[in-house]
Amino acid sequence: MQKKIPMRQCTGCRTMKGKRELIRVVKSPDGVISLDFRGKKPGRGAYLCKSEDCLARAKKSRALERSLETEIPAEVYAQLSEQMEAGDDE
Repeated sequence: MQKKIPMRQCTGCRTMKGKRELIRVVKSPDGVISLDFRGKKPGRGAYLCKSEDCLARAKKSRALERSLETEIPAEVYAQLSEQMEAGDDE
């Protein structure tokens, strides 16, 4: 019997994908927003495909702000873009 694969929806392109195929954007209990490549950080999360296009769509439609229930400054989007390009595994 196969193990069930958890599915999540990308906030940018709105497609359902396996949880491991997506990057989790987390708002920590302190209010700090960061990328969670392992899916283990505590806090409210939203998922994005590993592409700049999905990040741009999410920014344009303010989908991340709605999902994380907070205002996201432009410099945070820049940091997210840099982290996504680098593929940091914090």
